[in-house]
Amino acid sequence: MQYRKDRYGNEISVLGFGCMRFTTRGTGIDVDKAAQEILAAVRAGVNYFDTAYAYAGNEAALGEIFERTGIRDEINIATKLPQYLVKKPGDFDRFFYEELRRLRTDHVDYYLMHMMIDAASWERLRALGAEDWLARQKAAGRIRQAGFSYHGGADDFCALLDAYDWDFCQIQYNYLDEHSQAGRTGCEYAASKGIPVIIMEPLRGGKLANKLPKDALRLFEKYNEAHSLARTPAEWGLRWLWNQPGVTCVLSGMNSLEMVGQNCAAADRAAPGVLTAEEDRLYADVVRAINAKMRVGCTGCRYCMPCPHNVDIPGTFSAYNLRYSDSWFAAEREYMMCTVFRKNKTAASNCIGCGLCEQHCPQHIAIRDELAKARTVLEGPVYKAAGKLIPIVYKY
Repeated sequence: MQYRKDRYGNEISVLGFGCMRFTTRGTGIDVDKAAQEILAAVRAGVNYFDTAYAYAGNEAALGEIFERTGIRDEINIATKLPQYLVKKPGDFDRFFYEELRRLRTDHVDYYLMHMMIDAASWERLRALGAEDWLARQKAAGRIRQAGFSYHGGADDFCALLDAYDWDFCQIQYNYLDEHSQAGRTGCEYAASKGIPVIIMEPLRGGKLANKLPKDALRLFEKYNEAHSLARTPAEWGLRWLWNQPGVTCVLSGMNSLEMVGQNCAAADRAAPGVLTAEEDRLYADVVRAINAKMRVGCTGCRYCMPCPHNVDIPGTFSAYNLRYSDSWFAAEREYMMCTVFRKNKTAASNCIGCGLCEQHCPQHIAIRDELAKARTVLEGPVYKAAGKLIPIVYKY
């Protein structure tokens, strides 16, 4: 196993165990099966385990496994505060101490504000006393390091990084999402500030592992054949991330012993700067093959931004493309994240057709026309209902 260091010199395995996708049996998690997979990962050198308050039954299952196996002191627990449910100062303690009870531990090694979307979301928490609360918990040793997980654009991510002295951060990042959400811009900015970056969705929920278009899959297969390699699409996806020195740990939602074994073996071969120029071109070719299934050829360069009417144009197109390359659910989730989960809505329906964006688009996309199509596809009954409910729940 390869290791990279956090902000304080502690070693973190380059492969982390994302626990959200444990196998379920009946109405709950198959704890016995999960325990076997966790022990196999620990024996192979994995020391970072990621969960969250919001993952149903997950923290409690981990707590049982850690207590049963006696490995708590060998590993790092990362879990997340449901900050979107925090409405008053007492909620910080209420959620956190419940998490400690579930995990059967007296401290959390890496504690995240879950699903942050911009600097304003942190300012809301700060107004409720989050900064002082974190300071107290860190001083008491109950929280070792404080960070956040993020869904949103690169500009807001960089602003959020600057809003507090964070110990680490967690972003969605992979070779297909190089310029989506925080993307390469955010990853490199965090690295420039010395902030470790934990990667989630490195394989787009399995899309880059076992759901590639045939043309994209064949590109990897041809390269393997030409170079006598046996790399799976999953390993290709992980290697792209591990090649970057700014990436500290890559989470994988492993739910089989085979997957644990394959990913740990791939992590043994991981190192920054190992990709060749030919392999860089291969990734570019694979992305083009995947994007051939896309509706809009947006690269996420953000030259069209800012929109004077507050439309998140790259975010909208990313979700619109997901509708055809992945699934309706993935598209709606992405679109809600980048438009509704904000105080000021950034939906395609804000567009008045001024055309300013099209003057700056290097891809010469008919942005106004494509936004109208995206609005028709993405802003259906479910989205409209969420648009009314979410501001009430989160008191925007």
